[in-house]
Amino acid sequence: MTTPDTPGAAPAPTALITGAGSGIGRAVALALAGAGWSVALAGRRAEALQETARQAAPGAATLCVPADVTRPDQVDALFAAVRDRFGRLDLLFNNAGTFGPPVPLDELSYADWTTVVDTNLTGAFLCAQAAFRTMKEQRPRGGRIINNGSVSAHAPRPHSIAYTATKHAMTGLTKSLSLDGRPYDIACGQLDIGNAATEMTGRMQTGILQANGTTAVEPVMDVADVARTVLHMAQLPPAANVQFATVMATAMPYIGRG
Repeated sequence: MTTPDTPGAAPAPTALITGAGSGIGRAVALALAGAGWSVALAGRRAEALQETARQAAPGAATLCVPADVTRPDQVDALFAAVRDRFGRLDLLFNNAGTFGPPVPLDELSYADWTTVVDTNLTGAFLCAQAAFRTMKEQRPRGGRIINNGSVSAHAPRPHSIAYTATKHAMTGLTKSLSLDGRPYDIACGQLDIGNAATEMTGRMQTGILQANGTTAVEPVMDVADVARTVLHMAQLPPAANVQFATVMATAMPYIGRG
């Protein structure tokens, strides 16, 4: 049996994951590496990226590139590093994001609003733009972009105006990328995720404010279930695309929230 490293075998497909140092990003990176993908890991913390690489399947091809997705120069350098190492890019998982402080709307500072918008929306745009340029010019042409949305793209939580606004905007970004990518064989889909068990969602399991003003513990799901969903979307043939999908803890208060 041939492998991607065997002479004459097809090269392994290449993926870039932002926010790959923890949580959903790490789980997706490990799932892709385990399925034979070459994986570029991006994030602001070099040591966290290196830990993700250490956990990857034996023999997996990984590349760690510390980068801040809100900085255009660092995004350009990130994608250049991926092209230099792997020669092409088949998948971008646009995952980097932040919640911001869970405070009442009138107490949210301009700086905190800007941090969330810059990371969740502008950072996603910069990475998608760089991936688009790469996929448009490479041969064979094309690729896939998967955006990490949220169930907050449909229904907000209390005290989440910045996060919710950016996730609604992510849906528009996904639709525009899908349309603009058609002539160049670039597919774009969005995965809306609810209550995956990660470092960022620890408060779900200790009690979180509900729409009726009470505080309640919420069910969570294994982050590996999210990773399997991304892997399914990534492995589709170029002619097929999951445009929008939702994966969530079955019993979380989303349907009927509020």
